[in-house]
Parts: sequence; C-alpha cells; structure tokens
Amino acid sequence: MSTTPLPGIGVRYDLTTRAHHHLSVVAHRDGTRTVNVYHGDDPDACAQAVHLTGAETAAVIDVLMPAHHSPNLLHTTDLGLVAERMEVSAHSHWNGRVLGDTRLRTETGVSVVAVLRRAEAIPSPTPDFRLAGGDTLIVIGTREGVDAAASILGRE
Repeated sequence: MSTTPLPGIGVRYDLTTRAHHHLSVVAHRDGTRTVNVYHGDDPDACAQAVHLTGAETAAVIDVLMPAHHSPNLLHTTDLGLVAERMEVSAHSHWNGRVLGDTRLRTETGVSVVAVLRRAEAIPSPTPDFRLAGGDTLIVIGTREGVDAAASILGRE
C-alpha cells in the first residue's frame, strides 16, 4: 500500500490486491471517504467511485474487521481524533533522519505512537529514532493534524 498526501483534500491510499485489482481510498479532511475501483485493463481509469460518510465508513470497517467490544477499547473518532498509518518512502526527505527532525508533534500536534518496520513494531519511538524507507508510522491526532503530518512526511 502507498500513501499520497493531497493538500487541502486529505490523503490517498492505493492498494493493488493479490489478484492485481487496483483500489484507492481518499480520506477526506472532513472525515468522509471515497473508495475507487479501477479498470483492470487501464489502471488509470476509474470504473467505480463510492463516497462514504464517516458513519458509513465505520460500518464498512466493522464489517471487514469486527471490533472487539471491550469497554477499555478507545474509539478515537468519538473523541475527534483519528489514527492512521503513514509510510516513509525510500525517496523521502526523512529516510535516514531522526524522527525529531520531522517536528511532527510541534508542527501538527500529532503523536507517533508506533513504527512498523518489516515484521517488527517499535512502540513509542523517541525523537532520536532513525527513520528508514519502508517504515510505517502509526500516528494519532486531529484530522487536520494528521493531514498536515502526511504532507510533512510526503516531502521528498
């Protein structure tokens, strides 16, 4: 999966399935989502686009991955927060630099709660944690903060 910041709009997530179907989801700043399915013979031609409200998106997520209904589970959307995955590309300006250099928390208010690297999860990375191409950052913050963080991390 790859992510592309869309300044002023949100973030686009692209996925190619094992069967070579191209899908994308645009996470809009207002919390809505657009799911796009592309033609098999032309990966740039959108065959179907479905716009979902925040509640519809939550319902689809629950169908695909039913939540464990634990009273201790934090539902961030109920609190006005979102949690998202953001990939550091091999061509990223941040590849090889330390997390603190991004100034994500200072500039956006977003917290990096974990970094996924290959088959390893690094919880609560410190500012001196060195980023690498292919890392996936798990961030939490307001919708606006997460969008701003995506723009910063998308810098090449």
